[in-house]
Parts: sequence; C-alpha cells; structure tokens
Amino acid sequence: MGLITEKKQVLDIYSEAEKKKWTLPCFCTENLTTTEAILEAARQFGEAKRIKNLPVIVAITCKYDHRSQATNYTHTGRWDIGMKLFLEDLKVLTDKGSPYEDLRVMIHLDHIQCDDDIELLSWDMNMFSSIMFDASKLPFRENIKLTSEFVREKGHQILVEGACDEIVDASGNVKSELTSAQNAEEYFKDTGVDLIVANLGTEHRASAMNLEYYGQKARDIKDKVGNRIVLHGASSVLPSQIGSLFEDGVCKVNIWTALERDSTPVLFRDMVVNASKVVGNEEVELLKNEGLLGERCETGDKASLGYFTTLYRQNIVFNEIMKMCKGYFELWYK
Repeated sequence: MGLITEKKQVLDIYSEAEKKKWTLPCFCTENLTTTEAILEAARQFGEAKRIKNLPVIVAITCKYDHRSQATNYTHTGRWDIGMKLFLEDLKVLTDKGSPYEDLRVMIHLDHIQCDDDIELLSWDMNMFSSIMFDASKLPFRENIKLTSEFVREKGHQILVEGACDEIVDASGNVKSELTSAQNAEEYFKDTGVDLIVANLGTEHRASAMNLEYYGQKARDIKDKVGNRIVLHGASSVLPSQIGSLFEDGVCKVNIWTALERDSTPVLFRDMVVNASKVVGNEEVELLKNEGLLGERCETGDKASLGYFTTLYRQNIVFNEIMKMCKGYFELWYK
C-alpha cells in the first residue's frame, strides 16, 4: 500500500474507520527512531489482529512555536531540510521491499500556522495526506475567515483539519474555554473543514496524565457536526478516560508528548543500572563522590561499546515508544 496521499483515498479510510468504529491514532515524530517505532508498532499490531494493511497516521509540526518538530528532525536548524528528511524517511520505509510496505501510511502536517508557515503552505500539498490549518490564536471570526480561505484554495487537494479553539500548552499560564457545541457548529459550517479540533479539557506537552477529558462536551459537539472531531493533547489524560472516543464523535486523536515523556524514565533507569558500562568506573566514582549517584550504584565494569553508543540509547527508546503505540492501537482499533 505505502503512502496514502490522494484525498479520496484518505476520506475512504476515514469512512472505513467510521464503519468499524475505529478512532484513527495520529502519532507525531521529530526523529527517525520515533518514526520507525510508530511503523513497527502498526506492523506488529496489524499482524496480531490479522489486518495486513492497517492504517496509521504519522505527523510532524513545522514552525509551530510551541514545538517545531521539522526543525528538530535535523541538526542544521532548518525546518525545510527537516521536513524533506522526514518525507524521505517515510518514502523509503514504505517502499517496496520494506517491512512496512503493506501499511496504509498517511502523512499529517500538524499545527501548520496561518502566518509563520506561509512558506511551507506554498509547497505542493500532494505530498501530504492531511493538514491541520491552525489559526486558533486569532479571534474566532478571523480564524474562520482565514481557515475558510485555505479550504477554498487547497481543500480539493488535501483533507483539512481546522482548529476551532486553541489547545493550551501545559507549560504556560493561559487557560482557554472549552469549545461549545454552538461555536463548533458555526466554525465547522462556515469554514468547510473536513475535521474539527475542539478544546475538550486536554493540554499539549503535559508533564503528567492529570487532567480531565470532557466526553460530554464532545458528544454535544458530535450532535452538531457528526463523527468529525479531532482530539489533541491526549497525553495529558489517563488512557482509561479516552478508551471510548468513537462514541464521543472523535474520529482522530493526536499523540506525541507521552511517547517522549514516558520513554525517558526507562532509558534513564537502564543507564543508571548500567552506569559503569555506559561511562566507565572512573566517571561513576566521580559522580558518587559528588553525591549525584548513590553508594549502591555498582562499579567494576569497564565502559562497553554495547552501552555507550547512540544505538544502545535509541534501542531502548524505540522499544518503549513501540510498546506505547501498540497500547494506543489497542485502545482505538477494537
């Protein structure tokens, strides 16, 4: 199957998901390790469920000021180079002969800003499966105006997801109002977007799963727009709160923070347990003397190639992210 970029094919997948009562997971990435972990999770889950051509959405942000993932994809500091590398990675990973050639992979542009991303918006949109056109930082009517203009210009070519209200950043002090069913209906009808992002109590870049997802709010919006809701900030709530998203009208859910946040402690613990293999006895003793490692941290092993390489660290992160992605597939592909 490979990359699914034609709008009709993308819409067909959403229609299929609705019939099967699936909520499509959309995983963001900013490096090759995460990208491959997402695809491997999809492959393994599909194999276990005997779904050979499982659909999966892989996403990236561009110049989004809260997190520019295209910039982070490369050490050049250039978003355009990062975006090209991301696209090439997915082309290669879904090409004939790849373990992931049978997956239906959709590339999503997330949080594409109506102003900062003007240069990207002039690119050929045929390379992408869907886009979140984000004018949510603007007043409501201006948001609608700019989003509807984009839909008229590009909506025939690419599935457009629009942001009715801004989903706040957990690291800031701004709290925004939950999206009302009335505003959602007005935004959806006046913009002509295919999907609508609503503020349902979640936050972006959360350090913990301690917020509340407002399912009743989602169901109220569903009554107005149907199964066309996209949930962002799902890393800020417990998986137990979002196991029945399809019934709430949520057809797609975006995940990123949890993948990075919750794989880091696993890597950290393994490096501490194997500290002398990672950095050598001398460095471990220095850290113990400085009080940064406890006395129980064992020494005696020399630094080992199997532990101080980038591959060692990436393998731990890869396996943990893959495990988490499979857990989300279990939640939403029932």
